[in-house]
Formats: sequence, structure tokens, C-alpha cells
Amino acid sequence: MKPILEVKNLSYTYGEGTPFCRTAVDDVSLCVSEGEFIGIIGHTGSGKSTLISHLNALLRPTGGQVLLDGEDIWERPKDIRRVRFRVGLVFQYPEYQLFEETVYRDIAFAPRNMGLSDEEIDRRVREAACFAGVSDEQLDASPFELSGGQKRRVAIAGVIAMEPQVLILDEPTAGLDPRSRDELLDKLSEYHKARGGAVIIVSHSMDEVARVASRIIVMKDAHVLLDDTPRKVFANAALLRDAGLDVPRAASIAAALRQKGIDVRADVCTTQELCGEIMRLAAEKGGAR
Repeated sequence: MKPILEVKNLSYTYGEGTPFCRTAVDDVSLCVSEGEFIGIIGHTGSGKSTLISHLNALLRPTGGQVLLDGEDIWERPKDIRRVRFRVGLVFQYPEYQLFEETVYRDIAFAPRNMGLSDEEIDRRVREAACFAGVSDEQLDASPFELSGGQKRRVAIAGVIAMEPQVLILDEPTAGLDPRSRDELLDKLSEYHKARGGAVIIVSHSMDEVARVASRIIVMKDAHVLLDDTPRKVFANAALLRDAGLDVPRAASIAAALRQKGIDVRADVCTTQELCGEIMRLAAEKGGAR
């Protein structure tokens, strides 16, 4: 499948030429294809936020390239805004960036800047609100009257309304209670299945990426340490711990059960899979009586 985004030998150094220079991304190469749901994980300072800031041209590479549909995104700097419409980035705690009088106007802000007709803007606002779990009643409300989780959904809807080819979210569930977190992850999964574009989430939670991602990229010390399916990534428990990370709780429980001689699959990643294994073992035990 032809990639939407290609990162070729990307490097970025903060404070280049000063005594405080630090390389945050070093010779990173990867591709993002249509239909992928990618989780990027890594310890604080590993380079993951710097990496995604290059994907929609918030940062310009010190070295290497970022290609969008085969074209270097910095080839025409005056058109860089078009890149940001096609590669939508939702920052961590995006609710702090809400500023319009109503939820509707906030979601409509980016589509209006795209020069779309009122009819097209209205369609996009309502579809994006539906994807993000924002009700019709909330569209007329002030965003500042909403809860933290509801504000987060409004901010995400504002990026979805651009209908980007790639949707990137930096720690989308940070600070949310467990129920709001699960609801948001479910909505992102629904959006991904319905739109078929690429979705990338940066997260510190192994359980979250195991639940929604089909591919996981692990960053360590400005490099890509691992890039594979969740099962294969989380099979490298020792390597992940060396990078300051852990495996999902379900994988830890499964490993503990195996140590006790219980025949649980070695590649369990999610709570759903673990429950399925326990039910299977219970059924086998019941049938053996």
C-alpha cells in the first residue's frame, strides 16, 4: 500500500549551535499508510512529541525529509498551511485552546479557514461532532460550560472537521477519568473504521495502545527502538523495561499465570484477550470433568 507520510532520515536538534543543543530525533525513518492505527510510545524525552511535530510541519527538520503523498512538505513553505489541513494534530490538553463563543463555532473554525461553503462547513461540523461524541444540544453551548472530557471532544472534533488524511493525537486521554478515557478511545476507533484514513496516537499507557493500535512504534533516545504489531512489540518485555516502559497489565497477568503453570497464550495484550483465555481454560476444565 502506498504510504501517505514518509519520514526519511529525519533529525532535529534543539538549540543548534548553542551550548544547550540537544538532538531529540536522530536519523529516524518510517512510513504511515492509509488505514493504519499507529501507537507511538516512549519514555519522557525519547523524541515522540518532537517526531509528530514534524509530521504536520510544526517543526522543520534539521536533517532529512517528511514527504506527504511523495512530496517534501517543506518544498513550498508558503503552502505549509495546506499540509496542516491534511495532517491534523491534536495537542495534549487541547481543551485549553478553545476560544469561540459556542461549540459549533469552535469546531467550524478550521473548516472556515479552509474557505469552504457554509453548507459544507455545517456538514463537517455535525459529522465531526458525531464522531467525537459531541451532542447536537452541546453545539449551541459555550465550550467553557462543558466538563473537561467534553471540552476534549470538542477540540478533537475541530481537527476531525478538517477531514485530514492523517489524524495525530498527543496523549488524547491525559487527565481524563477512566470512563471518559474509554469512551474517547472507542470514539477514535469508530472514527478510524468509518473514515479509513490513518490515525496516530502518542500515549504513555501501554494498555491504551494495545487496545486500539494495529502497529506500535517505540522511541528511545531519539531513535526508533521497535516498530511492529502490538503482539510482537510487547513480546519484548525486557527491551521495553530497558527503555523505561512496561507491558500492558493483561500481558503482565498472563505472564504471571504462565509462571504458575497455567496454559495462557504468550501473546496476550489486552484485557479482552485475557478474559477470553480464562474463559477458554475454564471451559476446557469443565469439559474434562
